[in-house]
Amino acid sequence: MSLRFRLAAVCLPPALLVATTAVPAHAASYERVLNGTFDSVKTPWWSSGNTPSRVELGRLCADVPAGTANVWDSMVAENDIPLEAGQPYTLRFTASATRSVSVHSVLQLAAAPYTTTLNKTVALGPTPKSFEFTGTSTVAGLRGQLSFQQGGATEAFTLCIDDVSLTGGAVAPGGGRDFGSPVRVNQYGYTTSGPKKASVVDDSTTPVPWRLLNASGTAVAEGRTRVQGEDAESGDHVHLADFSKVRTVGTGYTLVVGDASSEPFAIADNPYKTLAKDALGFFYASRSGTPIEAQYAGAAYARPAGHVGVAPNKGDTEVPCLPGTCDYSLNVQGGWYDAGDQGKYVVNGALADWQLMDSYERSLRQGDRTGRSDGLLSIPENSNGVPDVLDESRWETEFLLSMQVPAGKPLAGMVHHKVHDLAWTALPTRPDRDTQPRYLHPPSTAATLNLAAAGAQCARVWAPYDRAFAQRCLTAARTAWQAALAHPDVYAPDSDSVGGGAYDDTEVGDEFSWAATELYATTGDRRYLRHIDTQITSAGFSWRDTGALADLTVVRLPNRFPARMVAAARKRVLAVADGYVRDEQSQGYPNPYLPADGAYVWGSNSATANNALVIATAYDLTHRGRYRDAVLESMDYLLGRNALNQSFVTGYGTRASHNQHHRTWAHQLDATLPAPPAGSLAGGPNSALQDPVAQQNLPGCAPATCYIDDIFSYSTNEVAINWNSALAWTAAFAASASR
Repeated sequence: MSLRFRLAAVCLPPALLVATTAVPAHAASYERVLNGTFDSVKTPWWSSGNTPSRVELGRLCADVPAGTANVWDSMVAENDIPLEAGQPYTLRFTASATRSVSVHSVLQLAAAPYTTTLNKTVALGPTPKSFEFTGTSTVAGLRGQLSFQQGGATEAFTLCIDDVSLTGGAVAPGGGRDFGSPVRVNQYGYTTSGPKKASVVDDSTTPVPWRLLNASGTAVAEGRTRVQGEDAESGDHVHLADFSKVRTVGTGYTLVVGDASSEPFAIADNPYKTLAKDALGFFYASRSGTPIEAQYAGAAYARPAGHVGVAPNKGDTEVPCLPGTCDYSLNVQGGWYDAGDQGKYVVNGALADWQLMDSYERSLRQGDRTGRSDGLLSIPENSNGVPDVLDESRWETEFLLSMQVPAGKPLAGMVHHKVHDLAWTALPTRPDRDTQPRYLHPPSTAATLNLAAAGAQCARVWAPYDRAFAQRCLTAARTAWQAALAHPDVYAPDSDSVGGGAYDDTEVGDEFSWAATELYATTGDRRYLRHIDTQITSAGFSWRDTGALADLTVVRLPNRFPARMVAAARKRVLAVADGYVRDEQSQGYPNPYLPADGAYVWGSNSATANNALVIATAYDLTHRGRYRDAVLESMDYLLGRNALNQSFVTGYGTRASHNQHHRTWAHQLDATLPAPPAGSLAGGPNSALQDPVAQQNLPGCAPATCYIDDIFSYSTNEVAINWNSALAWTAAFAASASR
């Protein structure tokens, strides 16, 4: 997922307007409102759909309609304000209106039971007035809402507010976080034949004793830690405990250091076989354009088909372009929903598609029959004689093919960048209940080259199973390549981020190189060779930066490329992998991702998994055990051996993420909806704090701790197809390496 900033508005039922007796003001100085001065933007403030709002002369001004029935029918508000029970909160603001009106200022929970902390009515007119009120919260939580409610007006007017401040609470913003035990382990399980280490937060400058207990509480091993020292990314002083010599299979193990005990974990011969399956199962549950059936996904995840033109949604069967950009519609049904939203994006989807197909190609070269299994996954196609990982990837490939501009149209052969809703839908919104119109967004060179790459790879892997589909993929890939050569600088704008992510990219030399590599690998046509000019670097790869994939494909398929090219790519892959291993070993927590500027990015966990993929490729090239061990320790990081003592994979670990940002898997908001399915990877720490929940609760966080398991924290806790494809690839490697 791209670095995109968005506000997911909540549809609110009637507020409970209950007055609260004031208590002494100024009880605490902690500011709880974000952007109360409106110097330039209104985010994260929002307004009702019937009440358009804007920043005007440094104020937030809203056009209040006439004729609404209830006071809450027109409002401006800010959500995600943390509240503490028993603490006073003081509200201050300045407001005016274009005529004499009464407005309610309300601090309450944003969802049932809508408990109110304060509710005050103020009389306004054209002259700005300042107000101050205090109320005491009787509840604790992160779902507080400050609103100005002005529905029920008999005449329309404009409300303007400014200098909004809400102070209170005993816990400073960013404080009060509990990471649990200082003994951090892989909370799911270690493989019997692999490394088994724990990271221990301890200020001691000398080794300290540890004990490994089995499920009965009996010590089965003991030793002393090694002092790793200060860990810059977390701010922790860390020791390492190594119990790799223990190879007895069992569950309920705990590691004890002093009075602290780790979360329980298992030791198993192959703990990653189940995770590899669940991480791939994520994609069936994310399918668009088909019902998700209980017999495959389980009753909790069953739902009707989304976006197939059945009311109330408009569907993807005949999607027009954004007005003024083309004169046709396309059937773009199918594919995977990208992330927490219900958009579908070519550049993100193609990378995820590539990783699933690459996992299959790896299994061919490494003799891993599990990676070629038909019947591995619980999907409708699981007994059709085709490996399930290819069946799942085809669901996305078919969508990518459908996004190509038809012959005879302007920019024929190019590929539309994305399709998504006109505006952001509320949380939660099931796909079949989405009422928003959907549009094709203009083609881009980046999207076109992504189809060229994925289509060429599709032609290779599908040739033994469906030659007609393979030929269709290759024809589309060649057509896309020629279109990109004719239009090398058609870029997706960074401003196109309402209702969906922008996924902007103005540097497409890396996409040209990647696409040329895949086309040459499939066709052997030497005309593509001169376009292969990117090299893998320590920066790794992502949907925006695909140049490294050229080297990874070359070393995956050495018999298809010139020997000199293979040798050079091999050398580079090993050098980058060595750097990732050094980065992992230099830290207190085993993360192969170590940003040069110390700041974690949006989706940092995908960088961890992608870097582990590079290390795993180095293992495939050399069969050196240190590479295999480094990948397994990367999995330790994702599964709980990190600064947060948090497993980022749903269903795997005692303290596992389960409130990821998603419009359907939204159990945190609606008990009738499920949490994300087991095997869903959370985005992970993000130093930029690009959503209000992160901004309210994580200021001052050390980079490796800038994460919160909350559904509204989309910048730290979203899911995405290209993150789960990286997890699925790495988990499949870990499963094969555990045997």
